[in-house]
Amino acid sequence: MALTRADIDQESMTLVVRRSVVEVGGQLVVKSPKTAAGRRSVALPSVLRGQLERHLSVYAEPGADGRVFVGEKGATPRRAHFVKIWRAAKQGAGVDKSVHFHDLRHTGNHFAAASGASTRELMARMGHASMRAALIYQHATVERDRVIAKALDQLVEGASHGLDDGVQGS
Repeated sequence: MALTRADIDQESMTLVVRRSVVEVGGQLVVKSPKTAAGRRSVALPSVLRGQLERHLSVYAEPGADGRVFVGEKGATPRRAHFVKIWRAAKQGAGVDKSVHFHDLRHTGNHFAAASGASTRELMARMGHASMRAALIYQHATVERDRVIAKALDQLVEGASHGLDDGVQGS
């Protein structure tokens, strides 16, 4: 919620997380992320370029300091109000009512893990300081298992070619 236009580089499709917004005693407070790992640069998939440009032109405030996420009345959405926005967005997109907003982060990070990202890479991308948090997103999938099996095939085939050169086995 603390992102500004200055935090997003549309040319390189990256964003920098420098601040967060928390609600304390009914007031919204802009502060640094909880940990040093929370301050990070995140590369965005190029396929999202059009949606990012549309969001910035339609929904974000103008100017370099313009907030990327604002409510209908021009304020930073509070948690209680955001629930209503999320509910309407799910309904408009035909998304099941049981899906939570945080599920989007989970899904995106699962896809990052499935792409072959290491645990350290996932930690950096998500802003996690501990491996335990990053491991949550590394679900085993049938597709990933097939990729692993194919890689093992290639390793074994490569090793067996060396054995075929007259150096066969013990």
